[in-house]
Amino acid sequence: MSITLNTTMSSIMTNKRRVGALKSLGVVTVGDALTYYPFRVADPVPLRALREARIGERMAFSASVRSMRVVPMNVRRGYRLEAVVDDGDFAVSRHVAGAAARLVFFSYKKQYVDWLSMRLRSGAIVVIAGEPSEFNGQLQFTHPEIMTVAPGSGPADGEYSGVVQMSALKYDADTVEAGLRRISRPRPVYHASSRISSEHIHESIVQCIELLAGTGQDLPGDAATEALQTMKPMEDGGISGAGTAPAGAESRSGNAVAVGLARAIPDVLPESVRESNHLLHRAEAFLAIHDPLSTADFKRAIGTMRYEEAFVSQTALLQSRSNVRKDAALPCAGVALRDRFIESLPFPLTGGQREVIDDIGVDMAREYPMQRLLQGEVGSGKTVVAVAAMLQAAGSGHQAVLVAPTQVLAEQHHATISAMLCAIDSVETGDDPSRDALSPNDPADLIKAAESAADDGDAKGRAAVKHPVKHSGARSGKQDGAAHAQSDANTRHVPVILLTGGMKLAARRRALALAASGDPCIIVATHAAFSKTFQAPNLALVVIDEQHRFGVEQRESLRTKNDVVPHLLVMTATPIPRTAAMTWFGDLDISWLTELPGGRKPIRTFIVPEDDGRMMGSMFAHIRGRIDAGERAYVVCPRIDADDESDGDDDTSGASQIGVYDDSDTYRRESATAAANTTTSAPSQEDGDGAPSRPPLHSVAEIERRLSSLPQFRGIRFATLTGRDDDATKQQVMADFADGATPVLVATTVIEVGVDVPQASCIVIFDADRYGLSQLHQLRGRVGRGGTDSWAFLISRAEDGGPAQQRLQVIQGTLDGAQIAQADLEFRGAGDVLGDAQSGGKSGLKLLRVVKDAKIIADARERAGRLLADDPDLSGEVELAGAVLDFTRGNETFLTSS
Repeated sequence: MSITLNTTMSSIMTNKRRVGALKSLGVVTVGDALTYYPFRVADPVPLRALREARIGERMAFSASVRSMRVVPMNVRRGYRLEAVVDDGDFAVSRHVAGAAARLVFFSYKKQYVDWLSMRLRSGAIVVIAGEPSEFNGQLQFTHPEIMTVAPGSGPADGEYSGVVQMSALKYDADTVEAGLRRISRPRPVYHASSRISSEHIHESIVQCIELLAGTGQDLPGDAATEALQTMKPMEDGGISGAGTAPAGAESRSGNAVAVGLARAIPDVLPESVRESNHLLHRAEAFLAIHDPLSTADFKRAIGTMRYEEAFVSQTALLQSRSNVRKDAALPCAGVALRDRFIESLPFPLTGGQREVIDDIGVDMAREYPMQRLLQGEVGSGKTVVAVAAMLQAAGSGHQAVLVAPTQVLAEQHHATISAMLCAIDSVETGDDPSRDALSPNDPADLIKAAESAADDGDAKGRAAVKHPVKHSGARSGKQDGAAHAQSDANTRHVPVILLTGGMKLAARRRALALAASGDPCIIVATHAAFSKTFQAPNLALVVIDEQHRFGVEQRESLRTKNDVVPHLLVMTATPIPRTAAMTWFGDLDISWLTELPGGRKPIRTFIVPEDDGRMMGSMFAHIRGRIDAGERAYVVCPRIDADDESDGDDDTSGASQIGVYDDSDTYRRESATAAANTTTSAPSQEDGDGAPSRPPLHSVAEIERRLSSLPQFRGIRFATLTGRDDDATKQQVMADFADGATPVLVATTVIEVGVDVPQASCIVIFDADRYGLSQLHQLRGRVGRGGTDSWAFLISRAEDGGPAQQRLQVIQGTLDGAQIAQADLEFRGAGDVLGDAQSGGKSGLKLLRVVKDAKIIADARERAGRLLADDPDLSGEVELAGAVLDFTRGNETFLTSS
């Protein structure tokens, strides 16, 4: 049978239980087995004679079997095998006297005991590794690892008259020296499960390597010679060239395994790249990882495969980016309307905003689609940049759509954009003297600035409002009309269309008809934009807000609706370190808005131990004082109610996943996926075996009852908001909160995005020690948006000095999203920070680490760029082209920057 990397494990293994156990670990093929890397390598086992043994410390030695017996255990219905061994000859080489020890094995299987009995026949020479103990005054090894040595290979050949040669027995080593080298070598340790041990995983992978090597020997000899010529010597043994056996090669039958493996596994990296980085051949790296001769051997091999992952992924990203430029897009060169909009703004743009708007303008004027990621802190002005881009598309006679993850956020965007466009008329009637005093990121100020423009503007335009939607931050009739005024075709403004799943059927049909007409417009939508009923034949720009909340298939549905690919602008307020962005968003041009507008005061953050009653009371008294001053307060809880079995927020409007740390301070992400969106969930409280039980997470219902009964909040009305509330309830709750009718809002993390109440000055986050840092930073950003003093209180039950406490101290110590993101990445890892779609297990990356391997990523990207510049199709690197194709086929999620 021909064995390749694509051969299934079930076709080469007869043990079906082991096949099933490996499959549960994701090991289905031989290639999966070779890339199931150990997470560490055990230290080499020291060689010691029995008289040098140290109780509890692992050791290795050679000995001869003096006697062996099998004792049935009637009570337990099993067997105990005992063998007495003597290390006399090995002890002489250690310059000590020989001694005896007992080897003990227990098993319920007669077949296993019979097999051991054959290997441990009296007079057999064995090499042993194990942990010594003492029983009844005698040195004992329980279930040690043994290797049989071929007869006549001992230090004093022919001394053991009791040696029995059995032709049916396959010996593990030809000589004692070879056996000792093999058994004392560092052993790889794998992530195992209750169904299969690390040792059995190692055994299975080594079997795959041997089978591959045997397959390789059937290939033409020229292939072996060529493969060997490309291999370089290893510092601690390995493949050193044809006809040269490395140290320790006896355990691999000379070079046979290495040569055969090189035939079966061609190298992926270009030879020039491998040589310049002093890397190993791919086959040699696999061999050194799973069957290392030394720790240095193992580390060098892991480094080789880590670089290979970086090089293949960066090559795939750069190719994907290059291929996008082959698609046709609608060029948007009309900037007149965009420039009029910028002039009409009641505040000056920051330098960062101007730079990003200019970059986007250049990108959109091209005939191939723009692909840009806009990252900025909460309140850095991303919405203004997005509106400018959409007006450039509309001013060029095309359509633009902005997709928001929740209906609340979509309605806020619709109101804010409408207010901004209504203010354009004021440019022609004179400058607003108050414009410099307004906040460039405060929707309330934007609506106020647009109010006079709406009052003085064309009455016909206001009467032509087709889809009035109430905005929680603008309750008066004057503000409501200004925020949602849509000019008709006779005005200079393009229509702003709202499309959500919660709209009434008639209004939804009108919105869909306007989009399907192809007339220039701006469409603000939720997940409804991904439905088959949404058609925008003149779509030139897609703006995705909070991009990590949408699936790849959803976003691609917008890009593939028409023959012409629209420009793409994705925005996120979740801080992503530059090294992570370079890895996971390498196919996008990246812009950062780091400059915050003036007038915003820093948020003061406090860690409040929940068991500190005095501090908790002072906090609530402070919040009451702020409420009496006309301000608002959020209270965030991870669960909806105490009886909620899912322990999470079933937010069908597309709220984010929340990350919660479990009892061992390891991050555990759990989510439930609805038909067209991602839902929020918190972990269930499961007490691990022997793990200390922690109290359940706080719920919205519980905290609302507790707070409303406190004397500090006597006479104060509370409101609750969760993802389970319907759209009408959400709108009413937010409207009452913004108006001050219910100045305290107890909610789940549904408020993380889409909630903008300038009067909110305090936020209390219960179970803060169970969240990721980036999410705490996002939640904290809900306050301080009106220019007033603001506070964030992190309620914690974490132990002093523990990892959870350290995470909270990071949040308390800085407001810099970049620093927080870096710390979050180090605490949790890339997968959890960036989302499941970017986790190593789902992106094909198993060794590459975003934080620690930043230099490797940068070097691989630079070299991959130079290679593609000379050979865009990789026609000269067939194996690399195949690896990139395999990576791309299985990692569409990775390559589309989900």
